[in-house]
Amino acid sequence: MADQSITHADVLSFAEDHVNLPQDLACKYREQANNLRDCLARHIEANPGFGLVEMFHAGGVAKGTALRTINDLDVAVYLAKEQAPVDEKEVVGWMGERLRGAYPGKDPGDIDVFEHCARINFRGTGLDVDVVPIIYEGGEHDFGHLIDKHTGGKVRTSIPLHPEFIRRRKEACNRHFAQVVRLVKWWARQRREENPGFKRKSFLLELLAARMADSGAALNDYPRALREFFNYIVRTGLEKRAAFDDYYRADSIPGGTGDPVEVLDPVNAHNNVTVRYSVRDREALVDAAQDAADAIREAHYATTKERAVERW
Repeated sequence: MADQSITHADVLSFAEDHVNLPQDLACKYREQANNLRDCLARHIEANPGFGLVEMFHAGGVAKGTALRTINDLDVAVYLAKEQAPVDEKEVVGWMGERLRGAYPGKDPGDIDVFEHCARINFRGTGLDVDVVPIIYEGGEHDFGHLIDKHTGGKVRTSIPLHPEFIRRRKEACNRHFAQVVRLVKWWARQRREENPGFKRKSFLLELLAARMADSGAALNDYPRALREFFNYIVRTGLEKRAAFDDYYRADSIPGGTGDPVEVLDPVNAHNNVTVRYSVRDREALVDAAQDAADAIREAHYATTKERAVERW
């Protein structure tokens, strides 16, 4: 009987046609973010005491894990602590006003202020840029404090270190790590379309893939890598804490928090990136992973190519 299974080449072809952000668009979006950064840098240099310090490109485009369906960019702007409002609730609005001053050629209505970020709309590309404020305190690796949009509390982070964390895995696994992450993010996006309550935080998916890569899993066969990714979630039930030692020592990690899911930020061991996941959220993610693993297994043993494609 001829082999009816879906191959690595099949999955790669699908990803190139439906999942991956085309290279020309990725370059265009990076250029737009760089132009923003350059414009802001010129304004900062010309206006001492402006209050905004520096801008960093963040998110999937910066990491090389963005999907074709992307409609916005994420950037972080560092604010001088001594000039930013003391009341965290006023920080985003304050930053929005300064962004309007930095881009006087834009219609003021193209810069909106939301709960946790300011959004700049570029009508030419139709792309939105979400600008997240970071309160900068100086020091190595550009650490600062992000304002938690849910609690209003401060979360210590380093925007430049997150892409570096991903880049290390990409270099260790050639191009395969980023591709597996994009496939998993695409899968999770489909689940969210079916169920708007399905939590599928992109950073969480990146970290789970990093945990799998760090364990030595082979990522150069995409059907196998995806099966192993979903099996990891099912096997652990997401009840096993995931942490990394790239930027802090393992013996410095604090004790368990008792949260239903514990996946620690690789640049701050005191920040559980899944702190807002409930037991129900965890179970929904595990169940979805079980369904995916079962479908891949059924596809492997399908007697027709049509059935294999259907299960995938």
